Amino acid sequence: MKRYLLPGLLAGSAGLVHAGVTDNLVVSPRAMALGNAVTADPGGIESIHFNPAGLASLTGYQHTDTLFIASIRAHSKFKTAPDIDIGGFKDDPINNTETGPVRQAMALPFLGIPKARLPAVVVPGLGFSWNNPGSRLTFATGVYLSQAMSIDRTKDANDPGRFDGRLIQLQRLVYLSPAIGYKLTDTLKVGISVPIAYANFAINTDFRAPNKLLGTVGALQKGVCPNGSGNIIDTLTFGLCGGGPEGMVDPFKKAANIDFDMHSSFDPTVNLGVLWEPKPWFALGAVYQGGTSTTFVGTYNFHSEPMLRQFVKGLNSSLLGPIVAGVAALPQEIPEYQSGNLTAKIPFPFRVQVGMKLKVTDYAQLNVDAMYADWKKWEYLTFRFDQSIKLLEMARLFGHANSTQATFPMGFRSVTNMAYGLQLFPTKSLTLRFGYEPRKSSIPGDKISLLTPLPDTKLKSVGVRYQFHNGAELNVTGSYMKGTYNVPARTDCNLNCDGFFNLIYNPYAATTVSGDLIVRYFGVSFTRPF
Repeated sequence: MKRYLLPGLLAGSAGLVHAGVTDNLVVSPRAMALGNAVTADPGGIESIHFNPAGLASLTGYQHTDTLFIASIRAHSKFKTAPDIDIGGFKDDPINNTETGPVRQAMALPFLGIPKARLPAVVVPGLGFSWNNPGSRLTFATGVYLSQAMSIDRTKDANDPGRFDGRLIQLQRLVYLSPAIGYKLTDTLKVGISVPIAYANFAINTDFRAPNKLLGTVGALQKGVCPNGSGNIIDTLTFGLCGGGPEGMVDPFKKAANIDFDMHSSFDPTVNLGVLWEPKPWFALGAVYQGGTSTTFVGTYNFHSEPMLRQFVKGLNSSLLGPIVAGVAALPQEIPEYQSGNLTAKIPFPFRVQVGMKLKVTDYAQLNVDAMYADWKKWEYLTFRFDQSIKLLEMARLFGHANSTQATFPMGFRSVTNMAYGLQLFPTKSLTLRFGYEPRKSSIPGDKISLLTPLPDTKLKSVGVRYQFHNGAELNVTGSYMKGTYNVPARTDCNLNCDGFFNLIYNPYAATTVSGDLIVRYFGVSFTRPF
């Protein structure tokens, strides 16, 4: 199947929502501090997410408030290959540039994304649990952000990263999560939760097409009409210059801007957990986090620059140009703006996580987890529009016949990760925590893009817990995650290929792209009886 612009952008953005690296970042300060190795030691109300069987260990009525502050920095550098040649164009202004400042935003359910952009984003959360004295049942619910990514490059209008995402906003907010934990025996517990989420992703990106066919057309225009003015011969033939100076094709030039916002208001999944604690110093846990097939709905807007609009206009104003356009099934015109509705059915892969808790001494405990995510099902994603997109009809030259529907080959892979947590207990009230989680990305190195700048990363955390005499508990955690990537020119056809048919989407054709992703975040939670 041929690759195409919008499905590539949408699929890449959806990949950000669920691509493994963004999971579990701001769910629980306690889990953060332990590198999310908490399946056999799920802790408090956050057991709803990590292992609902852990809820059966809670007693009385409890209330948890959480607050996270997170900043994401995505930096990239661009270096064109010495032999770059895009149909005769060899001087890409992107060469030797770097992306600029990055800001964050927070999408509000049912309201959208506020205009304010901040150096960091603040994420609140809360949870409740109820257990009657002597009851084997514990009920709970919580509000938390299970997955998120926010990158805003709009502060610099000329940021070179704008051609692969000026704004990327993706998140999955669980707003209701009814859960039950049940104590089968003194050592065996089970649980189930049903997180109901509001999923959102939005993208605003500039688009350019450094493709050899477009470069060849631009070179022909320079030969026929160096100053961009048409002539009688051109008018009586193919109208290459009929669009005037604005219609001169440059493969390195911005061709359009694409803006869209999609969401799913009701997206339930199910978590099933089991916890076995045969000894106070040893426990095993397992959780299954079910997948789903989510239908996203939203709106889109295409803003076409004069270059392609005027080129098509000039082509269709000549004597022979309409014949060429008809044979190639090109549009008769491209409107400056085209808006409408968009739908996509995106699978949410299931996850399985197992873990062990080992309290080696009265003063130290080790947690180890292994997790698997079924991202291999993201082989293809399909997007549907409510009309034929005139700008996209240009891709018929490359074999994409249906401009109202597009399928994009993702090529994601299923991944297995490990996680490690260490707890030290210097006093009965004070606990020190340390976490390490080497995260493998579900996005192969030859599929990465600036829309999905998610390489393998390493998450490191440190936290402290203090328990008060009245049973209240304070958790404070700081975490740092970093990953780097280097994509040599012509090795990733979601980013920098320059073959004749690599029109969509390779905005950095024949260019080596390197960069990093850094996430810093701080979390605090306060749990108290009520």
